[in-house]
Amino acid sequence: MSETKIVDARGSFCPGPLMELIAAMKEVEVGDEVEVLSTDEGSANDVPEWLEKVGHEMVDNFQEEGVYHIRARKAK
Repeated sequence: MSETKIVDARGSFCPGPLMELIAAMKEVEVGDEVEVLSTDEGSANDVPEWLEKVGHEMVDNFQEEGVYHIRARKAK
């Protein structure tokens, strides 16, 4: 059964949220999801670019009340 890990990177500036996501991806199993919460606008672009580059799956990416919610699934 897959799980979702939440990485609360609100208040951190780029590349902080991306670095926290990379660390979280190392800890989860293939098929698990990681959701990054970020207030840094750069994360909305940097995280999806990194996910595509390394081959993980983007599940969702939206902004709500000033917080970016970027959800990814570990693919390998």
